[in-house]
Amino acid sequence: MDNKNALRAGALVAGTTLMMLLMTSPALALARDDGDDPGHGLSVIETLGLYVVAPLALFAVIAGLVMVLDKSTDRAPKVTKPAKAKA
Repeated sequence: MDNKNALRAGALVAGTTLMMLLMTSPALALARDDGDDPGHGLSVIETLGLYVVAPLALFAVIAGLVMVLDKSTDRAPKVTKPAKAKA
């Protein structure tokens, strides 16, 4: 019974994947629509700056602001008393 369920699940996944691939049809992306006016492409440097450097810089700015503007005074680690050993 277990092999039958596995085969059924595999067929379902394969069929779903095939249908999704057939429905996306990337070849239609080559046809231009009326009013379509794409701009120039990005260079490698522009792409890296936009999708790598800018998010990292934004993260660094936000993290820096959080650390600088943090008003909490409890910075020391909590010290716990050692438990007494039972004899």
